[in-house]
Amino acid sequence: MDIPRLGSVDSSWRSTLAPLSEHLAAVAAFTDSERSAGYEVLPRADHVLRALTLPAELVKVIIVGQDPYPTPGHACGLSFSVNRDVRPLPRSLANIYRELAEDVGIVPPEHGDLSEWSDQGVLLLNRCLTVRAHNPGSHRNHGWELITGAILEHLAARNQPLVAILWGRDAQDSARHLPGVSIISSSHPSPLSARRGFFGSRPFSRANELLVDMNETPINWEISR
Repeated sequence: MDIPRLGSVDSSWRSTLAPLSEHLAAVAAFTDSERSAGYEVLPRADHVLRALTLPAELVKVIIVGQDPYPTPGHACGLSFSVNRDVRPLPRSLANIYRELAEDVGIVPPEHGDLSEWSDQGVLLLNRCLTVRAHNPGSHRNHGWELITGAILEHLAARNQPLVAILWGRDAQDSARHLPGVSIISSSHPSPLSARRGFFGSRPFSRANELLVDMNETPINWEISR
């Protein structure tokens, strides 16, 4: 399997992905079959593993999502993030921004590009890395979960400061791959569930409190405009 075919990844992930070459090949074959059948697969191929452009040794916070946004033009390879020109923002991201403002007093920008978080060591990783356009959850149970589970296990095994933020049931299921990791969990920020425990969960300030307790530099959650 030519791993870069699914996107350019930092070399620090190669030892984790190499034993998964057959699984990566199977997922690539599946997504190719989807495209051959006339379905649009999101995100674009070179962004599928975009989250792994962040070197593994720099990861100190993980925000786990379910799968990419199913709306064409929204999925960009980083969980919950969109490109700067996307308007209106996905409603889950708008709810994340609302909690960000209420938790740490940051006025969010109009755009939804969260790459500045990634630049500071926040791994924005979906459990399932592709989706059929307009069909959320359509690529679950086709192999991605095994691959992203191995990525999480690799991070947990480093014995470095690490906080995992798990929003929603799918993300919370990934806790089994994170033994010994400090976990912040709540309901998903989607409009269907945000009022069931996401709002008021204070994930950003709590993550920073945990990092400080580990003698690690906290995240600056403010995003430039």
